[in-house]
Amino acid sequence: MNSSNTFVHVDLSRNNPNSSIFQWLSGTHTNLVDLDLSRNNFNGSLIPDDFRNMSSLAYLTLSSSRLTGGIPNSFAKLCRLRELHLGNNSLSGQLSDIIVILSICAQNTIEYLDISDNHGIMGSVPENIGQMSKLEGIDFSGNSLEGNQIRGTIGNLRSEFPPKLNVSWNKLEGPIPSTLLEATFLDLSHNKFSVAAASFLGTTKDSNLAFLDFSSNHIFGELPDCWIHFNKLVFLDLSKNKLSGSIPEWLGASLPNLAILILQSNHFYGSIPPQLCHLTRIQLLDLLMNNIFGTIPKCLNSLTTLVRQGSSSQTIKDEYKGDSARITFYEVYDDEASLIWKGLRAEFKSNLGLLKTIDLSSNKLIGEIPSEITYLLGLISLNLSRNQLTGQIPSRIGNWQELESLDLSRNQINGIIPTSLSRIASLGKLDLSQNNLFGKIPIGTQLQSFDYAYGGNPLLFGAPLPKTCSEEEKGPGQPVLVNQDSQDGLIRQGYYMSMGLGFAVGFWGVCGTLLLNLSCKYTYFNFLTFLNDCCI
Repeated sequence: MNSSNTFVHVDLSRNNPNSSIFQWLSGTHTNLVDLDLSRNNFNGSLIPDDFRNMSSLAYLTLSSSRLTGGIPNSFAKLCRLRELHLGNNSLSGQLSDIIVILSICAQNTIEYLDISDNHGIMGSVPENIGQMSKLEGIDFSGNSLEGNQIRGTIGNLRSEFPPKLNVSWNKLEGPIPSTLLEATFLDLSHNKFSVAAASFLGTTKDSNLAFLDFSSNHIFGELPDCWIHFNKLVFLDLSKNKLSGSIPEWLGASLPNLAILILQSNHFYGSIPPQLCHLTRIQLLDLLMNNIFGTIPKCLNSLTTLVRQGSSSQTIKDEYKGDSARITFYEVYDDEASLIWKGLRAEFKSNLGLLKTIDLSSNKLIGEIPSEITYLLGLISLNLSRNQLTGQIPSRIGNWQELESLDLSRNQINGIIPTSLSRIASLGKLDLSQNNLFGKIPIGTQLQSFDYAYGGNPLLFGAPLPKTCSEEEKGPGQPVLVNQDSQDGLIRQGYYMSMGLGFAVGFWGVCGTLLLNLSCKYTYFNFLTFLNDCCI
């Protein structure tokens, strides 16, 4: 509070005041520097034209407050404005009009502009936005922007710090300017960009880009080698495009900081390059729905972050160092991530630092699941469904004590379900359907609750399946049908030794006696002749 008994910083977020609060503040708190009215319910009110007396305002936050209409002309009086947050409302109007109003007085002061998720902001990106010399971050996502003028507008931004740029979920198209390489955070996803990957962001120098999301566009062709210069990338999402060719070896060899790699729903083919095992900081590897064939690399146990148990969120925060304290990796991707599970998209509402995932589903992978994968003790989710995998489920699968989702469905996996699976107390989603599994389902903490997880394995029995085996139910044990662990090996070895010994004793007990005792031999064969005559 200053000498005139007015506040400099006011935070009334989550308080649900009515719209008269604006008039009260503008009349009594003319020295306001920071005003936060976010996450309120103004019930569809317009942003009132009450900011003429707030010339000291530098930080204004009105996001998530159910505001409608356009930007008031009084915003042109905010000559010291540095950050404006209007996201997640129902605002409307032309983007060019908003930029004109803000450029009248705050053109050389504004650093961050957020009008995301209003859906009613329309038009193309105006060229004069490039004149905002201090702009560090733009979030225009979730609106109705269109056109192909991004080359001559946002691409011309020049600021002291590389900007954060998010224009996702619009209808933008056209070429991609190489000047966007100056960003550290670049989200162009869910637009209509249709360019060859080889022509996108070609560079001959190292880039500062740490976050690149180009998903859900129409990017085609092979990934060019020049992308090795994106060696500071932590997050790379190229999913749902038309990319082809093999997965480049340089992804693992030249991008050592990658924590998130999403290439799902493209046309990549060939085998998984072993160089991906060099991504020691990877925590989400998603190659879902491509044409990848070959075997799963055994070197996956080199993925250090997935080997470690517990959260790795701090690792990502340390790797992504935005230049503004308010512009961080987690502004966009801290709330949720989505993965395909059992043919449906499942939402994981947690920090990506807690989400350690491998998704290789819907490809053409063959061979066995390598036992080395069980060393990834930090795995939260594993999806290998819809491939052509054979062999058995690794017996040490119980090592995944943090596993929450496991999908091995629609393969050709055989053998029994390892008893160690029943020891994973955190398991909440399981699908082993449409394989060649047999034997009794282990009794576990929650394995009997997954009644959908075992279908399409006709030789499986036991709860929760209706099919049971009376002989099995007589005892508490479970038959040893395949190699499971060292104990199983000893049991099977003893079984075969006993069978061989029994055969030897039986054979020599009869035949040896006949050979050594001549009278017994004649008596035995006379008995056989008598039986033969009787039967005839």
